[in-house]
Amino acid sequence: MNKTGHSVQEKSIGQLLGEKKLILASRSPRRADILKREGVEFAVKIPPDVEGGEAPSDPVEHVLSLSRTKAESVAGEVENAIVLGADTIVVLDGEILGKPRDREIAFSTLKKLSGKTHRVYTGVTLVNKYNGKAVSDHDATQVKFNPLDDRKIRDYIATGEPMDKAGAYGIQGMGAFLVERIEGSLDNVIGLPTGKLKEMLAKIV
Repeated sequence: MNKTGHSVQEKSIGQLLGEKKLILASRSPRRADILKREGVEFAVKIPPDVEGGEAPSDPVEHVLSLSRTKAESVAGEVENAIVLGADTIVVLDGEILGKPRDREIAFSTLKKLSGKTHRVYTGVTLVNKYNGKAVSDHDATQVKFNPLDDRKIRDYIATGEPMDKAGAYGIQGMGAFLVERIEGSLDNVIGLPTGKLKEMLAKIV
């Protein structure tokens, strides 16, 4: 990273925003929690459901497209704000593992991930309604799971935590025991890569 990149990372998200209003175009409580942790003031405007349809085979294209759709759908309804859209997926051996629709799918997903390494991709789009600029980018993190026996998987599913999460787990919650190690951004796995977000804000503010 160059000197400019270092100076961007040393700033807070709030400093990069300045007096500009931020709108989070997401129903994810985890993304909201990350922004709150960073001390950012923001409003939430939930975008239309964009999960349907056939997913592109390229995971990067997939998360960029969905993050763009979320951000643009909300940006069309607001003025004088920076709109943040994001989408996170889990990919194992080229297969996108989405949010499980029921407990058996959650079990199947976690069984697939057991003892293996997968990648988590988050696409982020920012639309600046103050100046008309927009930018999309992504981050990726490699995650290695511990070997899991069936009972541990079912006990975890019984908590209800896996049911609204890509890959059927929450690394920041009770699902932390599933993970042996990660390479890359933890925030990216949770759903919003703060380092990447800072780089993007510096480009459009």
